[in-house]
Amino acid sequence: MRLLIIGSLNGQIGAASQIAMSRGAKVSQVDDIEMAMASLRAGKGADMAMIDVNLPIKTLVTMLSSERINLPVIACGVNTDAASAANAIRAGAKEFLPLPPDPELIAAVLEAVSQESHKLVFADPVMKDVVALAEQIAPSSASVLINGETGTGKEVMASYLHTHSNRADKPFVCVNCAAIPENLLESELFGHEKGAFTGAIARRIGKFEEANGGTLLLDEISEMDIQLQAKLLRAIQEKMIDRVGGTKPVPVDIRIIATSNRDLAEAVAEKSFREDLLFRLNVVTLKIPPLRQRTIDIEVLSKHFAKKYSESNGLSDRRLDDSAIVKLKANPWRGNVRELENTIHRAVLLCQSDMITGDAILMPDGSATPADHAAPVSGGVENGAAMASPLVGRKVADVEKDLILNTLDHCFGNRTHAANILGISIRTLRNKLKLYSGDGVEIPAATGDNRYQARA
Repeated sequence: MRLLIIGSLNGQIGAASQIAMSRGAKVSQVDDIEMAMASLRAGKGADMAMIDVNLPIKTLVTMLSSERINLPVIACGVNTDAASAANAIRAGAKEFLPLPPDPELIAAVLEAVSQESHKLVFADPVMKDVVALAEQIAPSSASVLINGETGTGKEVMASYLHTHSNRADKPFVCVNCAAIPENLLESELFGHEKGAFTGAIARRIGKFEEANGGTLLLDEISEMDIQLQAKLLRAIQEKMIDRVGGTKPVPVDIRIIATSNRDLAEAVAEKSFREDLLFRLNVVTLKIPPLRQRTIDIEVLSKHFAKKYSESNGLSDRRLDDSAIVKLKANPWRGNVRELENTIHRAVLLCQSDMITGDAILMPDGSATPADHAAPVSGGVENGAAMASPLVGRKVADVEKDLILNTLDHCFGNRTHAANILGISIRTLRNKLKLYSGDGVEIPAATGDNRYQARA
């Protein structure tokens, strides 16, 4: 956790800094918003900012947003009244922290914002083999490709590699290649000079320079535009980057970890991913198995999440009974660990006692899980002949189209939720829908989150 403190906070800054550092945070301090923005543009980086409630918080939040700097902001102040705290939250602060500082409260805020749920929890032998390989290669500087379905924990594995590497005391910087528009991703990665394009009001250090000496995670790299892939390849090979609008190359020393929920070899065959970049990234591949192939981990993770969310919601420890475990293991978990975590969180809130039973394992809208509707497994024969699946004889492209359209219809047209369920990026989903629309297929209209949440 890199903590940036903005403001003097009437002499309480020292105490807050000491407490944060004792909890493992790396703390830096600036006096005002202009200095804070200068520090962030210079690539010094931060995972969280604590700002004096008397400073213009809304201005800071607006500036961060306009320059696409994703930084949670925590307001704090000495002897602050409730109105000031409420105004800080309205201005965009995630939390309000009263001063003088309380050690446990600071620890709770640090944990909540830094999402320390990024803990690698496993017990299944198939996952142990993957972790053993990760530990073997972690000390090296070799590039690593982490492959697996959406929700399997690829970013958690990347963090695990970093913390077990020789760069553990240096920055670990993440870039989601699918979440940033193509025309902005180059600037995000390599930075830009003042005036390089409309909106470039100052020099901005990119993620490559911010991660210098440490590790750069390129999340969902398969979604990167192929032209930008060429620039990325050059940066990795030469260990030099060019800022957008810059006049001279900048040396960088980083380790690259890339993740993808797609088979990049297939992407190469489809001409959407460069083969030479794949060879450069693919020094070692860690393939994380889907949760349905890690039966032991379903139980271990479920108990871990039950304990975590019991504590975070101020409840007594909720335990899973045998019926809940059986039901959890029977579920297909298309959303993998992420879906399991949400399911257990929901069960902790819905269970009627300290014991979580199978009745509390439900979908978000309170309906039964797929495990409840699963047909009993037959011997596979009827009247001496093998029972044929209804999918047999159909083309893969047709099955895929039906799956995508049915899922989109279930989500009332919400593209983001449909993509998460399908385990593909929003960009891939949009490309598929554009293809179907061109063939004359009626596509469910796009809707917002509220309508979807009413059903799922």
